[in-house]
Order: sequence, then C-alpha cells, then structure tokens
Amino acid sequence: MSFNYHRTVRFQDTDAAGVVYFANVLSFCHEAYEESLEIFGINIKEFFSNPSVAYPIVHANVDFFRPIFCGDKLVVTLIPQKLSAEKFEINYEILVADVMVAKAFTRHVCIDTTSRQKTDLPQQMIEWLEVNASEAEKAERRKSREAI
Repeated sequence: MSFNYHRTVRFQDTDAAGVVYFANVLSFCHEAYEESLEIFGINIKEFFSNPSVAYPIVHANVDFFRPIFCGDKLVVTLIPQKLSAEKFEINYEILVADVMVAKAFTRHVCIDTTSRQKTDLPQQMIEWLEVNASEAEKAERRKSREAI
C-alpha cells in the first residue's frame, strides 16, 4: 500500500471562516512526510538536527477541491518520486471519507549543509524513495484492476 497518514483536523488548524487555513494543508503534508521517514527507520531527530545534508523545499503547490473543517478525519497519501540525482518530489492526496478534498506536492533538493550546494541524495533517501514509489505503483495497479 501507499503510505497513508491519518490526522484529525483541530480547531487551531482553521481560520475565521471555520475551514482549514490554506497553509496548514502543507503542514499536514509535511507531517505525513516526517511520519513516513520515521516508519522507514530514519531517526527524525538526527534527520532535522545538524545533518550533513538537508532537503529544502524549492517548490510547493496545493489545489483545493472542497473545504476541510474542524473534526474532519484526514487521510494523507504520500507518493514520492525521484526526479534526478539530487532532487525529488512528493505528491500528496488529502481525503476525507474517501473523497479527495485537496492535492499537493513539494519539490525538494538535496544540499550539502556546509557549502549550501546541491549534492546527490544519500543512499538511505534513495531507498526511502524507491520503497514508497514502489508501494504507490502497486496501489495504483490494484485500483485499476478493481475498476475493471
């Protein structure tokens, strides 16, 4: 299966209109990313605290299809893809009760934290990308067989 992250929308996630503040959708996506790394066996504290490489987001996008409200039970599906030796993208599908309410993506570039120059992805990240991309492909194949 693809990696799925489950989260309940909290009051603090909403704006004055009672719907999720737009930027918080990217926060939900990043939570899913962090959880998937941790489940894979990557030590999150080490990953984000003084690493030799970092993965800054260089582009992000969100498309909203329906409003998201306090109390909604979200499923955030994470689908990563390696783009080059130093770059990857993560696509996210955000669902409420099996209805897609938003889609997002983040593009990341691996950099050396000392020189701030692009560098190749470490083997551990390549493996994380491969495992999650492979699982996403399997899930898509299952979905297409079920539709037939």
